[in-house]
Amino acid sequence: MTIMGTLFDKLLRRRGSHPYCAALVPAAGRSRRMGGTDKLTALLGGEPVLHRTLWALDNARLVDEIVVAASPDRLEEIAALCVRAGVKKPLRVVEGGESRAQSVLMAALAASDRCELLAVHDGARPLIRGEQVDDMVRLGQKTYAAAPALPVTDTVKVADTAGVVQSTPDRRSLYAVQTPQVFQANLLKAALQSAVEANAEITDDCSAVERLGKTVYLVPGWRENIKITTQEDLMLAETFLREREKCT
Repeated sequence: MTIMGTLFDKLLRRRGSHPYCAALVPAAGRSRRMGGTDKLTALLGGEPVLHRTLWALDNARLVDEIVVAASPDRLEEIAALCVRAGVKKPLRVVEGGESRAQSVLMAALAASDRCELLAVHDGARPLIRGEQVDDMVRLGQKTYAAAPALPVTDTVKVADTAGVVQSTPDRRSLYAVQTPQVFQANLLKAALQSAVEANAEITDDCSAVERLGKTVYLVPGWRENIKITTQEDLMLAETFLREREKCT
């Protein structure tokens, strides 16, 4: 991965025509850490988390269509939830797979053949803004693989299965990666296909691209762009949302 700074500031200021871009939304997670609450249907500021995610993508000027990947047993439920969101852009819900890589690949294959770029955004990251998505699409267009990230501030330890510390990485080189992650369409599809065929363990889509030896660029992410995985995350998101509403 490569971190880029001032060059991206220049790229973000550029405008003009944009390549056709589909937003892929993996929404097939099991919400195991939510204490019985589903993270996508959980209410955030009185609205389902997934609705807020879809609205942000709908507001992104450089996103042309949205594809949501849902688990097979919840396909109709998630489809109905998406309909109630009232998204104006073309939106389809497809059946996801057993892993994230499979789900995102199936969404990518269901996107329009016109797609030059694919922006993958977690369904449970509802506080992204449309203009932030646009910024990442511009960066993806220039770099072919880009993701937002925040520097890790805690000390991180590497330990074995017995809990014995093996090493302490230099946190100056560690980043917590967010979404949307934006890729050249054919690159992402090839990377995900390779990962699925190899049964590779990947936790984000950048990892699949890295497996092919391709360069992924990281840019500064956003503190409020959290992923809802626990009840504590949901409470923090409520706080961020209230702060945002005070400023509008």
